[in-house]
Amino acid sequence: MRILFLGDIVGHPGKQMVEQWMPKLMKRFQPDITIANAENIAPNGRGITERLAEALFDVEVDILTLGNHTFDQKESLHLIGTDRRIVRPANYPDGAPGQGYTLCKAAGGQVAIISLLGRSFMGDYDDPFRKADQILAEIGDKTKHIFLDIHAEATAEKAALATYLSGRVSAVVGTHTHVQTADERILAGGTAFLTDVGMCGPYESIIGFHKDGVIQKFLMQMPSRFEVPQGEAQLHGVFIETNDHGRAVAIERISITPDRPWESNFGLK
Repeated sequence: MRILFLGDIVGHPGKQMVEQWMPKLMKRFQPDITIANAENIAPNGRGITERLAEALFDVEVDILTLGNHTFDQKESLHLIGTDRRIVRPANYPDGAPGQGYTLCKAAGGQVAIISLLGRSFMGDYDDPFRKADQILAEIGDKTKHIFLDIHAEATAEKAALATYLSGRVSAVVGTHTHVQTADERILAGGTAFLTDVGMCGPYESIIGFHKDGVIQKFLMQMPSRFEVPQGEAQLHGVFIETNDHGRAVAIERISITPDRPWESNFGLK
């Protein structure tokens, strides 16, 4: 199974970057399934809308995962509650709209995609470790190819979850911090792990938002308006390949920035 995953898509610049590069990424990696975290794709960087979701599906993104901004756009409640291609964190309280995992048919077989939220520095969500156990029990023998997006702040929490699930899932990839880490590896149990995949969004920014607003918040410790700037953008993702047993056999980070054009590294034109 060949899995392509794109990091948090932030605003219009992130959406444009995905639309621009998806044809080349599809050609280069030939994935069986493509997943993207789209919880920041709204113009203000918070939440998702039906129109923006469809724009991603139109460029061959198969499944969208979300995070702590899942319900920030009121118009998206019906979308999240009904579209099986959208996966919100499974450890929201019972009764929240939407699904915490989905099973998707791909060329290489069936894949389970799970979304979870961390709790450290994040919020009062249900335990992601025990929620993962519950979901894996529900999946049972339906598939051995299982991808998990852990949307969390603390690197230790992400690493702990990956280690806890090692050998039981194909991959655990972190999102939320918008900064790509350089620690991609395959754990002893055959689970691919990357602490954070990074983001698709504005390059001249602080984690996707206008620099001045973020700096002002740190200086004054008062509420500050965060806006998504326009201009040059970056794209971060990861490619993972698994064998017939659902164990990872390869993991490769993807980083495209204005000062490090990806095609120069991979021979793309």
